[in-house]
Amino acid sequence: MKRSLKDYIIISLKGIAMGAADVVPGVSGGTIAFISGIYEELIASINKVNFKTLGILKKDGFNAMWKSVNGNFLISLLIGIAISVITLARVIRHLLETQPILIWSFFFGLVLASIIYVAKQITKWNLMSILFLIIGAITAFYITTLTPQTAEISYPYVFFSGALAICAMILPGISGSYILLLLGMYKPVLDAIHEKDFKILALLMLGAVVGLLSFSRLLKWLFDHYQNITLATLTGFIIGSLNKIWPWKEILKSEMINEKLKILEEKSISPFAYQGDNQLFYAVLLALAGVAFIFLLEKLAVNKKN
Repeated sequence: MKRSLKDYIIISLKGIAMGAADVVPGVSGGTIAFISGIYEELIASINKVNFKTLGILKKDGFNAMWKSVNGNFLISLLIGIAISVITLARVIRHLLETQPILIWSFFFGLVLASIIYVAKQITKWNLMSILFLIIGAITAFYITTLTPQTAEISYPYVFFSGALAICAMILPGISGSYILLLLGMYKPVLDAIHEKDFKILALLMLGAVVGLLSFSRLLKWLFDHYQNITLATLTGFIIGSLNKIWPWKEILKSEMINEKLKILEEKSISPFAYQGDNQLFYAVLLALAGVAFIFLLEKLAVNKKN
């Protein structure tokens, strides 16, 4: 596929959106990739990175190898993700601490509209598709109810966390950052980014590369052989993840760590049962903005195809 510089800039912008989503526990960068029309190309491109790639490099040179793995696409996307994570991590963390209802409302609208978009890709609904949609929804919902752990940071654990989180990040509906939160690695990773702890970040990235190269093969095989069932399952994942990003929560269990409140257990409640300013009007506006953003991306993707 021949692309212009403008096309690669747009891909980088999609990467920025993916990176911003991945920073938030509960929102999946895979969802952004799907609704922006690059998901299957991303999985297929990652899947081409294997031992055969080394053979192409040795036999035909770097240019042939780079072209075989769709290198321009991957590097443009990775640049966007890296820019987003490095520049937006602190901003999003601040917003989650100071304006949680408003920021979660925007992402709730975004993910809610994503359900419609992903479900529309299913060409044939049958009993099996519905069954896997339900299984996906129950699985994702259960993950959102798990209690975050406090991790003993070790190098093998950092590697394992990176491998597991990246698998979640490329699944629409499953948040890689939330997996890091459950593993007790979310704050250490944000701190490593802020403090430029390149040893921890490099080990995390190494685990992510290993996990990504392994898991992408499974995903590609599923899309090639069971596309509708796979899409139904991913739709279920997104539905189940809504519980995590519902803006209004009641804290059931918490503790103070380093003079900061750490939430260990919470449940979704009605905005009218929320003890405090529910900010309902602005929350609804931001949720609608999230919905509008998804429909805009969909329209752009359709225009691009045409």
